[in-house]
Amino acid sequence: MARKKLSEYRAKILLSEELGKDYAGISFDASRDDFSKLRELDQSKSYVIKIDEGIKKRMKKGLVVLNKRPTDLKEEIGKFSKLGYKHFIIEPFIQHDSSSEKYFSIERVRDGYQVLYSERGGIDIEENQSGVKKALITSEESFEEINSGIKLPRGILSKIVQAFDKYYFSFLEINPLVVENGSFHFLDIASTVDSAGQFFVKNAWDERNLRTGEIKAKTNEEKKIAELSAKSQASFAFDFLNPDGSIFVLLSGGGASVVLADEVYNLGFGRDLANYGDYSGNPNAEETYIYTRNILSLLLKSKAKKKVFVIAGGVANFTDIRITFKGVIKALSEYEKELKKQNVKIFVRRGGPHQEEGIIDMEKFLLKAGLGGVVSGPEMKLPEVVSVAISALK
Repeated sequence: MARKKLSEYRAKILLSEELGKDYAGISFDASRDDFSKLRELDQSKSYVIKIDEGIKKRMKKGLVVLNKRPTDLKEEIGKFSKLGYKHFIIEPFIQHDSSSEKYFSIERVRDGYQVLYSERGGIDIEENQSGVKKALITSEESFEEINSGIKLPRGILSKIVQAFDKYYFSFLEINPLVVENGSFHFLDIASTVDSAGQFFVKNAWDERNLRTGEIKAKTNEEKKIAELSAKSQASFAFDFLNPDGSIFVLLSGGGASVVLADEVYNLGFGRDLANYGDYSGNPNAEETYIYTRNILSLLLKSKAKKKVFVIAGGVANFTDIRITFKGVIKALSEYEKELKKQNVKIFVRRGGPHQEEGIIDMEKFLLKAGLGGVVSGPEMKLPEVVSVAISALK
């Protein structure tokens, strides 16, 4: 599995729904939303605005602003936007006593759930490690045994665990968890989800809700891929991980993409993986050409001494392999001389409708261009194409 950071807003929505609890926060995307959205807020209340980019220790980093009127929020968003942030979460300001702040986290481990909890939570939790208790829990019923330390209403912990499993969380930290006068509030949440669970959560979360925890300027190629994905009925996901990586990938299908990327890490080459993402939804040849062309542009800029390009995916249900490979070959042909000059080798494993024609066309092109590593259909096991490609780097 690949652990991905989930936006705080989406995590709170999911937990609140599972607990039958109202949640009054809103999400604001500075690249898409306009400020009229802020007029929907209760003008008589004060609010908290936080960066929602998967960044921890936000309070200490100055990425949280407390007790602001709705009319002040536009200015605060503007300040953060100039620093490169675009995702925000805005919530009603909850006045409370610091003594009511608790700490709770749960992580999925091999033998069950590892739980950390403390009667004292808040931004100084790391300085108060001595008060944090640790428990390995193997059954849902056992969670109530740790409630003496955080004193949530009866049954709430069990429901949090149910949400944890239902939405494929791999880690969930609530700090501070405010518990007072028989009520509770999740002031801050940090969480990760298992990316392989996206198929099973039925759109409860998807790529739009995931965060990297990093703020960096996008390359022209990243911007072009984002524009392509926004305009197309097909899906083009792309994460640029290492500009000087040696392993570039063109992957197809979410589940297969996770398997392939995980295999790179399993073989000890995680730091060499330059990019991640996938295309799906039966894109046409021109769209696949644009997607591939931008990845190849980044590949040729990498300063790695040896480079491989892995074109792989599972067996598609309806994506036409012949058509998509036509687009891939067009992009490869444009960069043929540069790829050969840098001694890039290309490894292919794909299956699906019209796979025979597509694979034959790809094999002919790579052989003629002198770029071929391995070209195979689904007779090759999915992880094998990664191991074969990596062997060319050694």
